[in-house]
Amino acid sequence: MPDPEQGESRRRGRNETEEERADRMWQELIQEVRVTQTGVQILFGFLLTVVFTPRYAQLSDTDQMIYIITVVLGACATGALIGPVSLHRLVSGRRVKPQAVRWASRLTLLGLVLLLATTSAALLLILRVATHDGFVPYLVAGVVTWYLVCWFVLPLWTRHRHTAR
Repeated sequence: MPDPEQGESRRRGRNETEEERADRMWQELIQEVRVTQTGVQILFGFLLTVVFTPRYAQLSDTDQMIYIITVVLGACATGALIGPVSLHRLVSGRRVKPQAVRWASRLTLLGLVLLLATTSAALLLILRVATHDGFVPYLVAGVVTWYLVCWFVLPLWTRHRHTAR
C-alpha cells in the first residue's frame, strides 16, 4: 500500500502467501536442477567408462588416484543434484513445501560445489594425460577461478548489490 506522505511508491516483491512462494520457488529450483542434472549425469557416465579402456592401466598411480577421486566426487554430485527430486517425492502432500524447498536448495548448492570439484578434477586428469607440461595446475586453477566467478562470485555480488535491505 502506498505511503500517503510519500505519494505513489513503487511496489517491490510479490504479494504471495508462504505456500505460494514455496510453489514458485520449487518450480524455479526444479528448472535449475534439470540443467545441472543433465550435465553432471553426462560427465559421470563418461567417467564411469574410463576405467574400462586399455589406456587406464597405463595411467600413473597419481593419475589413477585423481580418477578415483573424480568418480567419487561425480557420484556425490549426482546424488546431491537428484536429491531434491527424491525429497519432493517423499514429502509431497505432507504440507512441508517451504521446508522442502529450503532443503532442496541446500542440496542443489552442495551439488554445484561438488560439480565444481568434479569438473576441476576431471580437467586436471585430462590435461595431465594430454600433456606433461608444468602449466597444467595453473590452467586448471584459472578454470576453477572462472567457475567460481560465474557460479558464486557474480551471483553473490548481484544478491548483495541489488537486494533490498
